[in-house]
Amino acid sequence: MTGEYLFISDCHLDKNRPDVTDNLVDFLTNRATQARFLYVLGDLFETWIGDDDPAIELRLIFNCFQHLSKTTEIYFLAGNRDFLFGEQGANKMKSSILKEPSFITPGSQKIGLLHGDTLCTDDGDYQQFRTMVRNKQWQDDFLGKPLAERKKIVAGLREQSKHAMQQKPTDIMDVNRQSVLDCFEELGVSTIIHGHTHRPAVHHYPGGQIRYVLGDWNPEPSYLSWTANTGFALTDPRV
Repeated sequence: MTGEYLFISDCHLDKNRPDVTDNLVDFLTNRATQARFLYVLGDLFETWIGDDDPAIELRLIFNCFQHLSKTTEIYFLAGNRDFLFGEQGANKMKSSILKEPSFITPGSQKIGLLHGDTLCTDDGDYQQFRTMVRNKQWQDDFLGKPLAERKKIVAGLREQSKHAMQQKPTDIMDVNRQSVLDCFEELGVSTIIHGHTHRPAVHHYPGGQIRYVLGDWNPEPSYLSWTANTGFALTDPRV
């Protein structure tokens, strides 16, 4: 398909970070309107505890996505913070939900899309936690609890996560090189796009593969673009 593609991830929208919200509003109402497709590759929200959460503080963001959807197709692939984002949530932002991995073919090139956390296989504790919370039974049990109880549970999990991250070596929270190479082979692609690690970069591999890593919005925008004329371009103040 032709037209410009845009990719973002890891905005981690939170009422305590109005600067990030302001930058995303500006991005959605200006830069993103130039694109035909916008792909959100996870962790758009700092937390998402279920589609029944009114999330009043996100009303402006949802309105911006709804307005953008009139000109741009929006796709959402869940991250580790918003894996409970479902069809009702997607309807609020007029987006289509993608399963991981997903594939796109800008031009004639097949590209794999991930959030990125599955590549961080050196962090065994996180991978065990991920397996647990992605289990349907766990999710059904969690979503069956009252909203207030879910908020307390998530707040506790976030504190545990922050403490655990402080104790871990920095390198184990990045991708594992062999896992990346295996992913290229398993997906049958030579290009992968993901976020999660908050380490924006373009990585080239001996076999000709390329891995584009989206940055977090901290608070400046970080995004990847593609057009038939220019190819890929990563826009991030740290790159």
